Amino acid sequence: MIQSHFGDQSSARNQPGIISKLARLAKKAGRPVIEKALFLFFAVQNPKTPAWAKRVIYGALAYLVLPVDAIPDLMPIAGFTDDLGIITAALATVSLYITAEVKQQARLTLDKWFEERQ
Repeated sequence: MIQSHFGDQSSARNQPGIISKLARLAKKAGRPVIEKALFLFFAVQNPKTPAWAKRVIYGALAYLVLPVDAIPDLMPIAGFTDDLGIITAALATVSLYITAEVKQQARLTLDKWFEERQ
């Protein structure tokens, strides 16, 4: 299902926890948050992304998927604002590694996830 959208099947299988958690969060967090998280997810899969950038990405994604949060995700409207802030800061830091291919992979996945939920 979701893994058919990955360019590199082997690296996708190494990350099933993150992608499945993002898929579960998709409707609750909303398309803008998940789009940015998927940009990071697919950038970390690219072998050209340096180790320092991967550490930044993993930290941001962990903040999004782990249950400990500065603002609880269950709070209406405000719940994902801190997550979006962390994701946005990570994107700004590693923006050179958010390529057109990364964006395309993220959008294909988003379209599938949000199409299935309608």
